[in-house]
Amino acid sequence: MATIPARMPEGFEAYGRSPDFTPETLPARLQSAHKTKAGTWALLHVIEGEILYRLEPPHQGEQRAQAGEAIVIEAEVPHRVGFTAPGRIFVEFYRKKESGAP
Repeated sequence: MATIPARMPEGFEAYGRSPDFTPETLPARLQSAHKTKAGTWALLHVIEGEILYRLEPPHQGEQRAQAGEAIVIEAEVPHRVGFTAPGRIFVEFYRKKESGAP
């Protein structure tokens, strides 16, 4: 059963980023159960306000993060997010570095 990791695994590199989201622009699909694709980890960055990240059953766990904090999102683990205080967030996507890459 997955729990929320404290840090990103070694050997991953950023490859993409979502736009900034506010309570008004946070897509419904992120507020309901969803997951990243195979091999994709992510960092949920809180720019302003506060967010609640919650794992979906059978996994258990939730984490709040405020401005300046980030939450690690494990690949393929169902979860949802929602604002608990108005603000802005973005998601940065990571994948395993390819061998031989500088």
